[in-house]
Amino acid sequence: MASRSCANFLDLASGYLLDIPQTPRALPRVMTVPGIISDLDGDSDGASSVCCERKIVVANMLPLQAQRDAETAKWCFSWDEDSLLLQLKDGFSPETEVIYVGSLKVEVDATEQEEVAQKLLDNFNCVPTFLPNDLQKKFYYGFCKQQLWPLFHYMLPMCPDHGDRFDRLLWQAYVSANKIFADKVMEVINPEEDSIWVHDYHLMVLPTFLRKRFNRVKLGFFLHSPFPSSEIYRTLPVRDEILKGLLNCDLIGFHTFDYARHFLSCCSRMLGLDYESKRGHIGLDYFGRTVYIKILPVGIHVGRLESVLKLSSTSTRVREILEQFKGKKVILGIDDMDIFKGISLKLLAFEQLLQQHQELQGQLVLVQIVNPARSSGKDVQEAKRETYLIARRINELYGSPDYKPVIVIDRPVARYEKSAYYAVAECCIVNAVRDGMNLVPYKYIVCRQGSPDIDKARGIKSDSLRTSMLVVSEFVGCSPSLSGAIRVNPWDIDAVAEAMNLAITLPDSEKHLRHEKHYRYVSSHDVAYWTRSFVQDLERACKDHYNKRCWGIGLGLGFRVLSLSPNFRKLSIDHIVSAYRRTKRRAIFLDYDGTVVPQSSIIKRPSPEVTTVLNTLCNDHRNTVFIVSGRGRSSLSEWLSPCERLGIAAEHGYFIRWSKNSDWESSLPTSDLEWKEIVEPVMNLYTEATDGSNIETKESALVWHHQDADPDFGSCQAKELLNHLENGVSKGLVAEKVMSTMVDRGEPPDFVMCIGDDRSDEDMFESILDMVSRPSLQIAPEIFACTVGRKPSKAKYYLDAASDVVRLLRGLANASSPKPIHVTEFQVSFDNPF
Repeated sequence: MASRSCANFLDLASGYLLDIPQTPRALPRVMTVPGIISDLDGDSDGASSVCCERKIVVANMLPLQAQRDAETAKWCFSWDEDSLLLQLKDGFSPETEVIYVGSLKVEVDATEQEEVAQKLLDNFNCVPTFLPNDLQKKFYYGFCKQQLWPLFHYMLPMCPDHGDRFDRLLWQAYVSANKIFADKVMEVINPEEDSIWVHDYHLMVLPTFLRKRFNRVKLGFFLHSPFPSSEIYRTLPVRDEILKGLLNCDLIGFHTFDYARHFLSCCSRMLGLDYESKRGHIGLDYFGRTVYIKILPVGIHVGRLESVLKLSSTSTRVREILEQFKGKKVILGIDDMDIFKGISLKLLAFEQLLQQHQELQGQLVLVQIVNPARSSGKDVQEAKRETYLIARRINELYGSPDYKPVIVIDRPVARYEKSAYYAVAECCIVNAVRDGMNLVPYKYIVCRQGSPDIDKARGIKSDSLRTSMLVVSEFVGCSPSLSGAIRVNPWDIDAVAEAMNLAITLPDSEKHLRHEKHYRYVSSHDVAYWTRSFVQDLERACKDHYNKRCWGIGLGLGFRVLSLSPNFRKLSIDHIVSAYRRTKRRAIFLDYDGTVVPQSSIIKRPSPEVTTVLNTLCNDHRNTVFIVSGRGRSSLSEWLSPCERLGIAAEHGYFIRWSKNSDWESSLPTSDLEWKEIVEPVMNLYTEATDGSNIETKESALVWHHQDADPDFGSCQAKELLNHLENGVSKGLVAEKVMSTMVDRGEPPDFVMCIGDDRSDEDMFESILDMVSRPSLQIAPEIFACTVGRKPSKAKYYLDAASDVVRLLRGLANASSPKPIHVTEFQVSFDNPF
């Protein structure tokens, strides 16, 4: 069923429509309540209820195997147990219903599509897209494999022999295919409740279609390939359309910080968008919506691999391999046959190794398993020809009748047989020149951990040391998470050769330590962990969807959603002055830089007008006025010295004084180790968000280690963590302390005004809103939380600039009592929140 709201959308995007036959009939809607079928043709904002949590997983291919029954000629389907899409279900709760949307790996005749679609929905909860054959070729083999895939792996079409030039017809096919996928999602979605998880580069404009139809849809995307640097990506003629498509998601996931950094750089350079780290999570502000960035490499299904190790066929094959290579050490490579896997470079390095270390000749074998190629282009054929040419040369130079240094296995290899090779190999090498993730090292580590049956087949004791050695290209996505691997530049033949030599000659004790480190990581960061972490972050990214007003703006693939608080409006001076006049106990909190003093001003001392206005407000006995700033107390004391009755909170509230004549108080811990109770949960948050980091607990300290994390991301997160901990005494606590003191004195505020311009002031806005909802305030005060600049904020109001703030303060000063009444200054203890 085609969505009416999208009827003309593709015309706007491409100006041309391929003649695509419609699905024979709409698929039955998924029942959201027993006996009630949801009607999604109506208003998308209509409320609906569901009987269980649902996730819609969208990918190019469904996790199914298909074949015709020999007797009935009917299609038969089964789950593809090796599919990541199927395995990720382990990370969902048992009550979660999972619906898959994607294409089949076989072509189904149009006359059979309706029957097959019904069968797949009933038996597998799968919704097939059935792309027409011509469209499928242009979409997948054309735009995806010949243009996007090479570009995302850093290959530019400099000449006809190196990738195809951009073809707008193929781009139109890509958009058309994405729209068909979107229509299929719309047929089954409950937009109020369901979460959608889109996978990989085949569907990067799909989010735009979904966001246009359902402005508040919960939408995540994970890219399983690399994302190129901005210098490479910017060569793509449709670069903006794809970036904007991804930005219509709530959460975008990448395997590594490098890929995320490249994406953020593209958004900055091409769309002018800035990003910031928000308590360990990277967020992009996109027209009032925060698009979060997730960095976490996918894991493997450890349990499934362990079950393969228990098979008798696996143990039998282990014995056969050990007998075949008796007295020799095995180095293993398992790769797809394509130009980026670096198979020929690996063989050249192995050749170099045998040449430089003649003692290894006859003692070392490289087994290279070649997975079936996913395409049959000229590049693949050239890579295959070169692989066999080098392998033949090595075997002729260094081989003998009973010794073949290189074994190339170019046939489909069963799962149990691969596991047997993993279990036997002394070293596994992944030498790709560019690869999104590559899970081969993870599988190797689990198989080297072994099982009772494998131990018996290998002839080792159950309590013997487990060892494994990895040589991994630094250009592979899994490299940052494998800190014990020997990382190499695959283009440096000599270095790769020496790395292989080191891997097989290290002492077993060293191999064991590296293996243990890797196994702990792989077994704890499995595919279920990856799923739970992504879904958890997606829920967090979507939690404010219904707290804001949304407007759809832009045409075609430039569509986006503008999102603002429903009550967000410019603060009227007349309105606040009216409230000011009728109240008697007022709390006023003002940020300094960017609020009472322009951010761009070179002179940071307040102007005479600001000083006069502040004094007038402070001299009104009904007012408690504070400047709350991140600046140091010495600077603030000097600049604000003419304001004797003004309260000052310096360094985000770490130091506070109630007037010029009172002493500074600091927020020191009340006990020596009390701080740990606050710091440790914060560190845990950053450890969860930073792959490769860990916490070391000492008697008198907590240490956050990130040497095993991506160097750039680890350093970035460390700085953000430091900032988080230093600002643990936040501006929000200042507001809370002042208001609590007023309540304790029997003078609860009936008017609260808070104005600030940056992220630290958001803590103040949040604290005030939280404070007024507490039972200690029997009558809620009038609240005026105001941000400077028209931007998403927890504040209800905004003013455009610091000059507007001064104008507002002048209006309040004019309404103030002209003759101040002396009040006894009160001082309080300011307890450390740690």
